[in-house]
Amino acid sequence: MEEEQRSLLLSSASQFPLSDGFKPSYGTAGFRAEASVLRPTVYRVGILAALRALKTQSVIGLMITASHNQVSDNGVKVADPSGGMLAQDWEPFADVLANAPTPDHLVRLITEFVEAETIELGGEKKKVEVLVGRDTRPSGLSLLEAAKLGIRSIIGAVAIDVGILTTPQLHWMVRASNRSTQASEFDYLEQLSRSFRCLMDLILGGAESNEGDDKLAVDGANGVGGEKLLVLKEMLNLKGLEIEVRNSGREGGVLNEGVGADFVQKEKVVPSGFGSQDVGMRCASLDGDADRLVYFTVPSKNSSKIELVDGDKILSLFAVFIKEQLSILNKVADGNAGNDYQCRIGVVQTAYANGASTDYLKQLGLEVVLTPTGVKYLHEKASIYDIGIYFEANGHGTILFSEPFLLWLEAKNDELSSVAQGPEQRKATLRLLAVSKLINQAVGDALSAILLVEAILRHMGWSIHKWSELYHDLPSKQLKVKVVDRTAVVTANAETEVVKPPGIQEAINAEIAKYSKGRCFIRPSGTEDVIRVYAEASTQDEADSLASSVATLVDKFLGLGSS
Repeated sequence: MEEEQRSLLLSSASQFPLSDGFKPSYGTAGFRAEASVLRPTVYRVGILAALRALKTQSVIGLMITASHNQVSDNGVKVADPSGGMLAQDWEPFADVLANAPTPDHLVRLITEFVEAETIELGGEKKKVEVLVGRDTRPSGLSLLEAAKLGIRSIIGAVAIDVGILTTPQLHWMVRASNRSTQASEFDYLEQLSRSFRCLMDLILGGAESNEGDDKLAVDGANGVGGEKLLVLKEMLNLKGLEIEVRNSGREGGVLNEGVGADFVQKEKVVPSGFGSQDVGMRCASLDGDADRLVYFTVPSKNSSKIELVDGDKILSLFAVFIKEQLSILNKVADGNAGNDYQCRIGVVQTAYANGASTDYLKQLGLEVVLTPTGVKYLHEKASIYDIGIYFEANGHGTILFSEPFLLWLEAKNDELSSVAQGPEQRKATLRLLAVSKLINQAVGDALSAILLVEAILRHMGWSIHKWSELYHDLPSKQLKVKVVDRTAVVTANAETEVVKPPGIQEAINAEIAKYSKGRCFIRPSGTEDVIRVYAEASTQDEADSLASSVATLVDKFLGLGSS
């Protein structure tokens, strides 16, 4: 490392001494903690992002957000050139960098890492850019300055402040930048609105309403998503669909407090700003940074409970629609197969997906695979298909289209536009192309997903009630058990089976066998010494009982008194 670079790092690092007792760890959500302790971490992630940009010679993203966490928290994560999450093999370096105790130690780590990764420092190549975004948290501005200083501490890296954005907007902008297409926030909003209008023009029931219900009420979690949805709503300027945004943050509500997708999905109660006036209406809820989406209805005036339509149901709706379009493409006028491209479609879930949803998708004839918990695993698995659909029950997910399949669709559209036959085939082709542009293929995106849900419901002629009736969730229960050492549990088969300690999986199997439609698995938490227990059965009492009995087993094998 040249002396100029070394001096720059030592000088900037000295401004960010580590917070006592705080040992950050980079997970699926990056680093996340109480905002007051995060400045040194965000500064170091700025360095990380700059090094990643130099390594890849691409635009990298840095997002300052704590998503669905309380407003006093904040966090930071890196978006890779694809718009996806930071490459997993860089996560260990992120951890050691964030925990380096002194500026000298920090510089030594960076020196060793750039040599191992053959990263050229010194700025001799063209300058690389890191796009820096943040959500609406008050702490964001201070953390933004720390991130910029970290980025600028690496010679040849430039910090581009792209302002207040949803997390998916930043990921989209990084992806678009590296594909040499227009990549501003306006371009994102324009692409969504244009693709949505195109899809609405192509749907079968375009002139019909969803059983007379054209209104959608959206809970914006008092976060950035509510603000951006208001802007998007103006750009859509659609007749026949009225979007009412509540909890936009303009009314003075507190971010994620009694509102938002995480609150609605976990608590299954009416969020603030909703109530008896909304009985039977189609409602949706975003989380704090707008990468999660769930739908719900208020069933009665006298209850605070909701009927939840979660990520599993959103996935099922998307799968039904896409399967229908592919079926149309497979037909021609004389009834013979007309598809010369064997599209491989896959649905990706985790073990937390309700068993009823998995059964429903398999009954549709779809290939369903499980991955370990975490969006990075779901996204990676979905990318192996021509069309890969993934969603977690919490409402985070998207659809991925392979480049070869999109090229084939474009060619198919050109072919069909020149012949009189196959108008429905051409419409199906155009619908799939519109979906590929409407959905955010970089990451789960509540704004793009909400528009796709609305278009498909209109196409199917379904109310939210009919959608919700696709299948009925099996009753489930989640518990957690404090243990001495969570790493004592080692799992396999997408976290559905315990490999270590010996004997516990056999004991769990014996408990499962006692219950109708019983299913149960355990997995270690990624952040604390607890083991999470998930159970399903044919009744709520049985699910509760199964979860309780397995929690007792975990305590016996691994609990605080087990030693």
